[in-house]
Amino acid sequence: MPDQPTMSDVSMLVNGETRKLRLDVRTTLLDALREHLHLTGTKKGCDHGQCGACTVIVAGRRINSCLTLAVMHEGDSVTTIEGLGTPENLHPMQAAFVKHDGYQCGYCTPGQICSAVAMLDEIKAGTPSHVSADLMAQPQLTAMELRERMSGNICRCAAYPNIIDAISEVAGRKT
Repeated sequence: MPDQPTMSDVSMLVNGETRKLRLDVRTTLLDALREHLHLTGTKKGCDHGQCGACTVIVAGRRINSCLTLAVMHEGDSVTTIEGLGTPENLHPMQAAFVKHDGYQCGYCTPGQICSAVAMLDEIKAGTPSHVSADLMAQPQLTAMELRERMSGNICRCAAYPNIIDAISEVAGRKT
């Protein structure tokens, strides 16, 4: 029947746990996480990939979960803010955001933290950015480099200096 959605079974490792879902093939990863798995830490901001509130880590890379379909992640490992740490055992990036007041209203914070964690891994791996002068050299942990790499994550409260301080602390860089 043309009025019936096309359903598909999807299995992925979410925050270290195998999760099996039966989803409409048009379901975004964001909606699968929030509406089907009830992991509401990942936020729906613009729903157009422009704000970064929905950033999660998939197979070690940060992505905007509103721009990808859940069925595209069959077998993938997905880490959300809930998978990074708990209130009793914060991830170092979460603890640094608290220490440096890297949030105001907190809406963008889960996406900012997931993005920052994966971004530091990009730098460790030597992945250049748009501000890398030498594409073959190891990227440097400068404030300009961090701001460029985090530019896809918007904070409507403008806590950017605090966010950079938090990331810098975790990276071992003095601000």
